[in-house]
Amino acid sequence: MLSDKATYTTIPVSDVQRARRFYEETLGLRPDMVTEGGVMYRSGGAQFFVYPSAFKASGHTQMSWVVDDIKAEVAELRAKGIDFEDLTVPGVTTVHGVSQVGPSIWTAYFRDPDGNLLLLTQLG
Repeated sequence: MLSDKATYTTIPVSDVQRARRFYEETLGLRPDMVTEGGVMYRSGGAQFFVYPSAFKASGHTQMSWVVDDIKAEVAELRAKGIDFEDLTVPGVTTVHGVSQVGPSIWTAYFRDPDGNLLLLTQLG
């Protein structure tokens, strides 16, 4: 029934204008659609909607990007003021914000201005 339908992520924020500056200026994304209810962005083949909310997202990862060179992406985002989080999970090694979670999987976690947890992943 839904297996061939497009999906999109929704990300709650307390200040849409501040979120727009972060997603557009810091991350380099362009709005796909702007409404009174929020802003839709497109990244790769996926979309996500940033909307005003009095509620915060839960502590889990809200969205992930698959990247080819995680160290280069982390360096570029750090240069724009992004702080990366160190994981404290048994069996996971984190060096300079990049965690190796398997023989060929690397991740790097960061937050938007509202504390939404975002993720970069490099596979293989």
